[in-house]
Amino acid sequence: MADSPKPNNTKSSILIIGVTGRLGFELAKASLEASHPTFCLVRSSTFSDAAKSRKLQILTDSGAIVGSLHDEGSLVEALKQVKVVICAVNSRQILDQKPLVSAIKKAGCIQRFIPSEFGLDPDKTHISEMDQGFYSRKSEIRRLVDADGIPHTYVSCNFFMSYLIPSLVQPGLKSPPRDKVTIFGDGNVKGIFIKERDVAAFTISTVDDPHTLNKVLYLRPPGNVYSMNELVEIWEQKIGKKLEKIYVSEEELLTRIKESVVFLETPYPGNMEMVFIYAAFVKGFQTCFEVEAAGGVEGSVLYPELRYTTITTYLDTLL
Repeated sequence: MADSPKPNNTKSSILIIGVTGRLGFELAKASLEASHPTFCLVRSSTFSDAAKSRKLQILTDSGAIVGSLHDEGSLVEALKQVKVVICAVNSRQILDQKPLVSAIKKAGCIQRFIPSEFGLDPDKTHISEMDQGFYSRKSEIRRLVDADGIPHTYVSCNFFMSYLIPSLVQPGLKSPPRDKVTIFGDGNVKGIFIKERDVAAFTISTVDDPHTLNKVLYLRPPGNVYSMNELVEIWEQKIGKKLEKIYVSEEELLTRIKESVVFLETPYPGNMEMVFIYAAFVKGFQTCFEVEAAGGVEGSVLYPELRYTTITTYLDTLL
């Protein structure tokens, strides 16, 4: 691995945290492909993990900086080497970004912070306590960023395409059904799915763009916004067969969520599939507001040149 990224005087240098995760890895690749000087914050233990070490070796043009979110000294020194910070830690570590926010303020050189959200907008997703604090923790980080006046972009990409779509939104299944399908609610509320690689490309496009500064970037690209009824119809056309449809009402879904032993006794992800389905396909929290009215910007409008995988193309891979 190179000791430092290739020099580039026109694009901001980026530090990516969580690079060995699925999205973090895609973010690092997209950053390098866009010719940003790219650094990755990694713990020293990462190099003794064969799988993680291989990922780092693939990112041959990036610089690995040894540090930790819980070591302020190493964190501040890492931040002083870059202009942009993108955090992609997993959902269990969301609050671990608190010392990162503090370190960014202390370093005083960061021109853009993109915290680990990459899902539904947490400020617009209101599902009480059934999400075990999943969204409130993300909102808590937003409030810290806002309070400290840290320049930022929040990325609301909704669902990753690798989540729920492989089963056609059928909890517990690993492949789309070919006989009968469960539809939650009336089946007309639309959800949004984006491939991780595409989320990364849109995210990297924002880092030097003044149009996204202190904004929420929403991803709602055409071809990726469908209701359950529409998803089922697309799948039926692909397999040449009509499916038996079983509708589950909002009340019945809520009962299933509340009665689920897994949900009650285990932390995320546990039985969160049904909670996410409720949020997106019953309550419509991905699509129930206008982007501009919410003070946000839409990625496919800002960056029409970016090509992305549509749901119908992805479903072709599942045939």
